[in-house]
Amino acid sequence: MRDNLNAAEDNDDLKKLEKSFDLLFDKVQPLSLVNHNLTLLVPSDFYKEYIEDNYLSLLSAALRKNIGKGVKLWYSVMENKPAGKEKPITQKVKGISTPAPKIQEAMPKAKNLVNPLVAPGIRKVNIESNLIPHLSFDNFVEGESNKFASTVAKSIAKRPGATAFNPLFIHGGVGVGKTHLAHAIGLEVKNNFPEKVVLYLSSEKFIQQFVSAAKAQNKTDFQNYYQMVDVLVIDDIQFLSGKAATQDSFFHIFDYLHQNGKQIVLTSDKAPVDIQDIQERIVSRFKWGLSAEVKSPDFDTRRKIIVDKLSRDGIVLTDDMVDYLAGEVKSNVRELIGVINSVIAYSTIYKSELSLELLKDTINKIASTQKKVINIPYIQEVVCEYFGLNREQLLSKSRKRDIALPRQLAMYFSKELTNATFSKIGEEMGGKDHSTVMYAVETIKDVSKIDKEIKKYVKDLSERMKQ
Repeated sequence: MRDNLNAAEDNDDLKKLEKSFDLLFDKVQPLSLVNHNLTLLVPSDFYKEYIEDNYLSLLSAALRKNIGKGVKLWYSVMENKPAGKEKPITQKVKGISTPAPKIQEAMPKAKNLVNPLVAPGIRKVNIESNLIPHLSFDNFVEGESNKFASTVAKSIAKRPGATAFNPLFIHGGVGVGKTHLAHAIGLEVKNNFPEKVVLYLSSEKFIQQFVSAAKAQNKTDFQNYYQMVDVLVIDDIQFLSGKAATQDSFFHIFDYLHQNGKQIVLTSDKAPVDIQDIQERIVSRFKWGLSAEVKSPDFDTRRKIIVDKLSRDGIVLTDDMVDYLAGEVKSNVRELIGVINSVIAYSTIYKSELSLELLKDTINKIASTQKKVINIPYIQEVVCEYFGLNREQLLSKSRKRDIALPRQLAMYFSKELTNATFSKIGEEMGGKDHSTVMYAVETIKDVSKIDKEIKKYVKDLSERMKQ
C-alpha cells in the first residue's frame, strides 16, 4: 500500500515537472541553426535566465546527441531587444557554448567606477548584514502564489548583480513572505560568496540614518557607507513616500550601486506604479529590473506551510485537521503561523491530544480573543500604511491630493465603522470642522460609485480593516 502511494506521489511529481517544462518551452522557439549555431527565440530575459539555471545540462545533452559536439547556443529576446550593434559574447558551459548572461541595460554601464566619496576609515568588514538566519530558502515554502518570485530570487542569489533582475522589486500584501524572500537572497549570497557585503534594513531605518546624517551635516559619510555594499536589501520601500530629501540620497546610492553591478532588492506592499509621492526618476529605476508579486497563499500552499511548521516542531496532525486549519486561516502566512503557534501552545500547556474537535475549539477561542477593535486611531493607522504616509501628514492641513484623499478616506471609514459623531471625527483628524468631515464622507460615497480608482481604495481599505 505504502509503495503504491509513493508511486502515485512520484507520478504526480513527474506530471507537475512535465507540465512546468511544457509551459516554459511552449513559448520558446528555435529561430535558426546555421554552422552549429542554434538560436532560440525567448519571450523575455526571465526565460533565458530560467533555462540556463534549470535546463542547460538537458539542452547540452540533447544538442550533442542530435547535432554533435561544439554547438553554440544563442538567444534572441523578443522584449527589450538590443538594436543589434553588438555581437553576443559566448562562453563554454558543460561542453556547449552559450551566450554570457545579458544584463538588461536601461542606462549605460560603467566598469570599475571609482567612488570619489569613500572615506579611508570605512571598511567593508565593519558592515553587519542584519540578516535573520532562519529566514532562508530552506525554510521558505513554495507554492503557486509565490513560485515566480521565489524562482527569480534563487536565480539572483547565484549571480547577484549579473542577471537581468536588478533591481528585484518584490511586492504584495502584509505577511505573504516578501521579507522572508529578501532575507533568503541575502543569506544565500553570503553562503555562495562570503567575501560579498550584504546589507538588509527597513526603509524606516534608512530614513532614520539619513535624518541623523543630515542633522550632523554628514551626508557624505552616509553615502560612503551604502556605496560599500555589494547586495543592498531594503524592506518596505514605500515608506520613502513624501520624503524628498531622503529620496534624493537614495537615488544617488541606487545609481552608484547599479552602475557598478551591485545587486539591489526592494520590497513593498504596492507595485512601483502604485506608490504615491515618489519621484518619477526613482519609479523608473524600480522598473529597470523585474517586479515580482507575492500573493496570499492558496489552499495547497497553506497546507504545505502547516505540515512544514508542525513537522519541525515534532507535531503530527491528521489530514482532516490540516485541511481544516488550512481552510480556516486564509489571509496571510503571518496569521497562519500565529494560529499554528497558538495551537501548539494550547496542546503543550493542557497536555491534550489534538483532535479535530479540540482544534476547532482552540481556533474559535483564538478568534474570539483576537477580534480587532476598529476605532479612529486604528483606521488612521491602516490608511497611513496603505498610502505610505505618517500620521502627521494625514492630520496636516495639506491640500495636496496625495494627502487630502487619504484623509477623506479616513474620515469616511471613521463614520462608516465607528459610532463617532462628525465633530468627534473632526477632532481626531487634527481639529477639522464637522462640516469638513461631512463633506469628505459624502464625497467618498459619491465618487466611489463612478471612479474606479476610489472604488478600489475603498474596497482594499475595507478588507484590511476587517482582517
